[in-house]
Amino acid sequence: MRGLYFEEFSVGMLFKHTLTRTVTEWDNVQFSTMTMNPQPLHIDAHYSAKTEFGRPLVNSLFTLGLMIGISVADTTLRTTIANLGMREVAFPAPVFQGDTLSVTTEVLSTRVSASRPEAGIVEFLHRAYNQDGIEVARCTRSAFMHKEPA
Repeated sequence: MRGLYFEEFSVGMLFKHTLTRTVTEWDNVQFSTMTMNPQPLHIDAHYSAKTEFGRPLVNSLFTLGLMIGISVADTTLRTTIANLGMREVAFPAPVFQGDTLSVTTEVLSTRVSASRPEAGIVEFLHRAYNQDGIEVARCTRSAFMHKEPA
């Protein structure tokens, strides 16, 4: 199993990833504590119950990582060299424990690397949705991709 090589991507390609994931309390607390984030909005149910959300919010960096992770099997598994950057990251709606996320990825642009002719850069737009179809995250990501071996 592998992702796609640089030449296999074209502008406008849209992936509707079949892999989905339900976020658990353990995911949220474990990720928050592993990353040294003591924000009570993520790890303290009593505190969170008193906020406008009424319950813990899932750590947004976990959401970002999960969104991109879900895309890997279809796009970049074993064919990427590195992530070059992420921009325009947004979380338009909250994610809560028990939400199930699905992801789409659109190819925004492709270009051959100026410094490494055996590689190219693909720009992706990732979007995550909860089980109700509400967009909860999006990110534009640039990936440094291998060209197909000769």
